[in-house]
Amino acid sequence: MSPDPHGELPVDPDTRPLHFRGHALLWVFAGGLLGTGARYWAEEAFPASEGHWPWATFAVNVIGAFVLGVLLELLARLGRDEGWRQRVRLFGGTGICGALTTYSAFALEVAELSRASAVLTAMAYALVSVVAGIGAAWCGIACASAVDGRRGAGA
Repeated sequence: MSPDPHGELPVDPDTRPLHFRGHALLWVFAGGLLGTGARYWAEEAFPASEGHWPWATFAVNVIGAFVLGVLLELLARLGRDEGWRQRVRLFGGTGICGALTTYSAFALEVAELSRASAVLTAMAYALVSVVAGIGAAWCGIACASAVDGRRGAGA
């Protein structure tokens, strides 16, 4: 076995992958409760009508992509993925944003729009959702970069 080429890095005594560690799962679960609750509220407040654009799912997916972009960019700029930054990522990124956004509902709604003979709406919904999600994530990263850049310039 060759010596560790990164001896300057701290050694975590728990060698199990992160997804097998109880504390990590609890952070994701706690965030997931909040994200699921928010998504449930959105779907109840703005239910989709057969053959029409599913606005609630579209909104939570785009908002979730933006928030995830902001969160991960800020955390990356603050330092290594360990300690409180890792817990925030697990809680907010994987937990809240992971439960808030929903690919399964998106895919089901595309299929239901097609079944309701709203094929053009289904195709537009699929395309606009993906493009808007990527754009929202990019905007989130850009916003976080700008905020961090101004903070560094003012220091």
